[in-house]
Amino acid sequence: MANTYSQIYIQIVFAVQGRQNLLAKEWRQEVFKYMAGIIKNKGQKPIIVNGVDDHVHAFVGLKPAMALSDLVRDIKNNSSNFINDNHWAKGKFNWQEGYGAFSYSHSQVEDVYSYILNQEQHHTKQTFQDEYIGFLKKFEIEHDVKYLFEWIQ
Repeated sequence: MANTYSQIYIQIVFAVQGRQNLLAKEWRQEVFKYMAGIIKNKGQKPIIVNGVDDHVHAFVGLKPAMALSDLVRDIKNNSSNFINDNHWAKGKFNWQEGYGAFSYSHSQVEDVYSYILNQEQHHTKQTFQDEYIGFLKKFEIEHDVKYLFEWIQ
């Protein structure tokens, strides 16, 4: 739309199905680059994509014409196909249903970037579950802990 200007910063967080540790260090950077490419090809701005063996953080500059849910759906679908096509995970790889999305101001971009960049170091001190619940509390998002995480039985 002409004469529409915006800058919306969103951190998207989602986990491997069943919170399994399937994102192997040997190839996960390739997956994160692939995800950044999906974001860019959708006309959005990939600021950083990073994570650890069981979850991903994607920090995105989102344009208002793109529905966040559509972007996340495309990132998850295309990246799981990429992982499966390369036979990087044993069995069929899937992402957990749902995601977290947290908004930030322009003044917070550097801090969020640094936080996402240092995921491995960060997770030597805090579990993903504690991190995620911390985000929900910080952003005052109502939630019921029993519905947050899927576990493979």
